[in-house]
Amino acid sequence: MKMFRALIVTVAVAMLAITAADAQVVRRADKDAATKKTDNEINLSVRARGLYESNSPAEKDIPWMRVVYRQLDLTKDANLPLYYPEDPTEELQNLFRILLRLLAENKVTAYEYLDGREVFTDKYKVNVREMLDRFSIIYTEQKGSTEKNPLFAIDESDVPCYEVLSYYLIEKWAFNRGTSRFDVMIEAICPVLHRSGDFGGEPLRYPMFWLKYDDIRPYLAQQYIITGDANQVMQHNYDDYFKMNMYDGDIYKTRNLRNQSLMQQYPTDSLLRHAQDSIENTLQSFEKGLWVLTPEEKAALEEENAEAEGDEAVADATKEDKKRSVKQSEKKESKSESRSSRSGAKEKKAKKPKAQKSSSSSSSNAPVRSVRRTK
Repeated sequence: MKMFRALIVTVAVAMLAITAADAQVVRRADKDAATKKTDNEINLSVRARGLYESNSPAEKDIPWMRVVYRQLDLTKDANLPLYYPEDPTEELQNLFRILLRLLAENKVTAYEYLDGREVFTDKYKVNVREMLDRFSIIYTEQKGSTEKNPLFAIDESDVPCYEVLSYYLIEKWAFNRGTSRFDVMIEAICPVLHRSGDFGGEPLRYPMFWLKYDDIRPYLAQQYIITGDANQVMQHNYDDYFKMNMYDGDIYKTRNLRNQSLMQQYPTDSLLRHAQDSIENTLQSFEKGLWVLTPEEKAALEEENAEAEGDEAVADATKEDKKRSVKQSEKKESKSESRSSRSGAKEKKAKKPKAQKSSSSSSSNAPVRSVRRTK
């Protein structure tokens, strides 16, 4: 009996040990799968990279180009997909988390912000360690990290997403005569940190680094986003968002010989707004002036103009009708006034004879004195 009980206890202990081992294996498998998923999101194959290679036109094929700098305010509704979610989920993460993780894992190269002069050469590469220290971002070094290939791990709670409230963007508006197309190409993007001092006050802006868009584009295309509150289906990724110009940004500079911003050239708010609107209109209307209209397009344009002129003619006709009705009403009023004046005059004339009669009657009723001759 004792041997039987000991056998049962041994079997139970063995079963518990097997169950614990299986559970550990499952947890390890889940962890490996999660790690593999994260690695697949970051590590791209050569074929995947080839799908997003830069197809920038050659300089000889660009007879006209204008470089524009925009500031994307993340408090605007159109730019909210770049900021939210503040905390990452299984499906969503904001733009700055992606950019910082790519830098920490040495997937892309960042370049120094040079206060208006962007030079994307090896001389101005960002030292990631120094950049993290400068902006007080806590990190730890990963295994296998070397000076030539530094690898850092940053905890999700230490990523200052809530302080990155704007981005700088460099756009190239260029006409490619090789393809006869007028395109907007994004050259680089820069996250801007808004951070208050020790004594509070208005937050100061700290541009962190420049990233070439062609370098980060393959990774942005892997992250799908929700572009608005009306539709929660994730049918666009970050690359679509930028390539389709779904953002809303104000022009703060155009590339010029003096390297001055619009604020330096136009110090007042009214002049600055006028300059921004003028640049926008120039960019939007440039493509329309490139082409000669076909007969069909010309006929359609003439029809539109005729309809517009017809609408104007109708509006003019209604105005004329109103003027005529006003004039007619004025004439009627003047006629009624003249009639009333004439009737008043007639009444006066009719009253005058009565007055004369009354006067004569009064004179006849008075005593009459006869004049007699007296000797």
